[in-house]
Amino acid sequence: MTQPVEINFTDVNADLLADHPGRVALILTSTDKLAGKLPRPAREAAIRALASKAGKALKPGQSLELAFPAGMAADALVLVFLPNASSQAEARRAGAALGAKLGRSHTLILAGAHRLAGDVALGLALRGYDFSVYQTKPSEAGATAQSGGLMPESEGQAPDALLGDAQADDRLEAPAAEVSDKARVTMMVKDPEGLAKVAGSAAAVAEGVFFTRDLVNEPANVLTTSDFADRLLAMRELGLDVEVLDEPELAKLGMRALLAVGQGSESPSKVVVMRWNGGGDQAPLALVGKGVVFDTGGISIKPGAGMEEMTMDMGGAGVVAGVMRTLALRRAKANVVGLVGLVENMPDGRAYRPGDILKSMKGDTIEVVNTDAEGRLVLADVMWYAQDRFKPSAMIDLATLTGAVIIALGHDNAGVFSNDDTLSDQILQAARAEGEGAWRLPLGPSYDGLIKSRLADMKNSGGRAAGSITAAQFLARFVRDGQPWAHIDIAGVALPPAATDLAPRGATGWGVMTLDRLVRDSFERP
Repeated sequence: MTQPVEINFTDVNADLLADHPGRVALILTSTDKLAGKLPRPAREAAIRALASKAGKALKPGQSLELAFPAGMAADALVLVFLPNASSQAEARRAGAALGAKLGRSHTLILAGAHRLAGDVALGLALRGYDFSVYQTKPSEAGATAQSGGLMPESEGQAPDALLGDAQADDRLEAPAAEVSDKARVTMMVKDPEGLAKVAGSAAAVAEGVFFTRDLVNEPANVLTTSDFADRLLAMRELGLDVEVLDEPELAKLGMRALLAVGQGSESPSKVVVMRWNGGGDQAPLALVGKGVVFDTGGISIKPGAGMEEMTMDMGGAGVVAGVMRTLALRRAKANVVGLVGLVENMPDGRAYRPGDILKSMKGDTIEVVNTDAEGRLVLADVMWYAQDRFKPSAMIDLATLTGAVIIALGHDNAGVFSNDDTLSDQILQAARAEGEGAWRLPLGPSYDGLIKSRLADMKNSGGRAAGSITAAQFLARFVRDGQPWAHIDIAGVALPPAATDLAPRGATGWGVMTLDRLVRDSFERP
């Protein structure tokens, strides 16, 4: 898997600034005082830059860059304005600005005793992500992300796992990165050992985010249902208990709704169960993810324009996988079970049709009016199975479920629906703490009429009106009485059309930080 850039923490030695090749960055708490021991020509240039109109207009987390500073071996000198009173989000954005321009150089950052140095490092690591594994001519940015560094050591994915189930002639092989191309970062801080310890848990989060981004960015001819399951099985090495339920077992369990979605594909449908048992005898938190590795819409086929992005329709499963990886890496003192339903929705002679009536694992019947409303069918069975088997203390499902949530909230917020105010508040608070946008939307019996079926217990789509709400209302029918539950629609935030503060254009890994914070704050034992 892609891993963040190598970051090392060392003691402050300002004498190294002048002779350091590559990039040098100074974290400044004030634009009036220039910290660090710079050669006189570079220092004078930096003072002039900070006194300029642009320098005086700097906001916390913003920076100025001086190319080829006089008297220094560096290619660039970056002056990062970060007052001591800055917020965590501003510190992460400051780090992200550095991470976006790492290239193949060795970056030296003088952070000193800044209280937010750890957040600068995390922001740098997250923004330094680069998924260029299929580019045969690596770009300058392509050297940003690689193995090693801030992350705790863990086994990466074996090269063969990238090949998926494609025929031998169609297999893709990622070019091997040369050691000399790897970017590195050294942060000079007052207490390197102390900061390295604090950075350990942040390292686990960053690796979980990267794991999710990789999964969402992978093409569907590589990330088949079988390849996805294999990548999750590999996390047994981290201490996770992982099992894969194949089609015969799913049929025996009665997961007819999930199996219907995948019956038109050559890729077999699967459910993967990941368990982290770090909380003693407490009932687990259950995380359920939609894992449609490619969504054509089935017989209700989608328009061709933009369909290539439907490789991201497994985003909910990707987030669940990333969270489980993070919890295992940081040895969380909580019991959490992650379940993902892996299917592919394809048009075929065996594909399910509009007008079909399906029977769910719960026993409810569902009239299919649109085969492109498939994610809720997958979630319905997996959610019921999660409750039936694990009796969770709370259950959260995540899915790139509806385009309607993008109409409602754009690409800045995920939609949160819940039957429990306490759980909803905990999720929203965790999202705010980590700077990931989330907004609660309503549920209510008045929406049930939109999914009422003439022939079955319900239909799988209520049409355009309140589309994200009726999808959540459908899922609510598969939540047992008294079970705290939340549904998070991440369709707008999983793969936004532009880069974000902490991610380049492409998959964001939204939700890994929020759910890890939720576990820390609300589900871990002391």
